[in-house]
Amino acid sequence: MWESDISKYREVYEAELALLSSEVRNDSQLTESYLAPDFAEIGRSGRRWVRKDLVAALQSEPAGILPQTSEWLFNPVGPGLVLVTYRIQNHATASRHSSLWELQGPVLRYHQGTPVVKD
Repeated sequence: MWESDISKYREVYEAELALLSSEVRNDSQLTESYLAPDFAEIGRSGRRWVRKDLVAALQSEPAGILPQTSEWLFNPVGPGLVLVTYRIQNHATASRHSSLWELQGPVLRYHQGTPVVKD
């Protein structure tokens, strides 16, 4: 069942926001601390990333402001696992994101970003 109560999943919410911040993205050790060893991502471009490649790419990313997020939803999908979805709005573009988190840690197992096409 989808839930919008962030307080119930505060640690996951804060970890997801941390991974959007330049402070974490530019620090490989900090980034790795949030990602499962077998982490995978499908980026907005459709590219598949694995942990080591994503960490290396993020380290060289220019610093930026934390993106505007909204429409947070949480769905417990199994023991100790929650599926999180939310929307990011950056200037003229928007994207929807989904992340699979282990609650213990929390540790990110999988992430996908999908561009929102204007009607």
